[in-house]
Amino acid sequence: MNILITGANGQLGNEMQVLSKENRQHTYFFTDVQELDICDEQAVHGFVEDNRIDVIVNCAAYTVDKAEDNQELCDKLNHVAPGYLAAAAEACGAALIQVSTDYVFDGTGYTPYTEEAATCPNSVYGSTKLAGEQAVMKHCSRAMVIRTAWLYSIYGNNFVKTMLRLGRERETLGVVFDQIGTPTYANDLARAIFAAVNRGIVPGVYHFSNEGVCSWYDFTLAIHRLAGIKTCKVSPLHTDEFPAKAPRPHYSVLDKTKIKKTFGIDIPHWEASLAVCMKNLEE
Repeated sequence: MNILITGANGQLGNEMQVLSKENRQHTYFFTDVQELDICDEQAVHGFVEDNRIDVIVNCAAYTVDKAEDNQELCDKLNHVAPGYLAAAAEACGAALIQVSTDYVFDGTGYTPYTEEAATCPNSVYGSTKLAGEQAVMKHCSRAMVIRTAWLYSIYGNNFVKTMLRLGRERETLGVVFDQIGTPTYANDLARAIFAAVNRGIVPGVYHFSNEGVCSWYDFTLAIHRLAGIKTCKVSPLHTDEFPAKAPRPHYSVLDKTKIKKTFGIDIPHWEASLAVCMKNLEE
């Protein structure tokens, strides 16, 4: 198959590039904005048609806090552009995998969110990502939405790298303990995407993160433990002690039953995947 991966320079896009070497049966087109501006409707349609694309994996997204200051640009990238990709896919008989987020929920729940749970975003980022999901499902009959959360990898800027740096620079560190979710190693998400592609895309909404549950505070302690950082004292903070531009869901654990059953995948526990990522960072 001919597979287009957008946002190829991001965390997930980079992991897709790594795993493409294990999936050599396909032909890949890895693009970022320099190669293909997905906000340009004509360019998208032309690219998909000219390269006879069979599957599009959209890894491109606007970031959480920047979204609050750049609402128009954020809406273009998170909502309008996925609609263009979906329409182009439909016109060529292609399938589309749209990567979405736990931010489509307000985080007031206390049991893991299923795909059928009511959405209620409370940030610009969450609202635009939800609109992107809806555009994709509306315009492409072979569309698959995968919501994920707390993404990290050896690539780009992310929470794991930040906590490693701060842990080595500081003697004390405060981290939020009242936001509960599950970290997701981008390599594991990329493997799930390849499982869907190789076994046959089944349209619909799915959830994917690693197994288990923790707070950002717990996550930080695990990062420091694995890195052997003992000189930095980490203290738990309440969310209101750590102001952020975009409100974060207090509880955003995702139920992964559907994706596991549909594609027959096993998902590692977050601590096991964190250990793998830390080992890869060292190398």
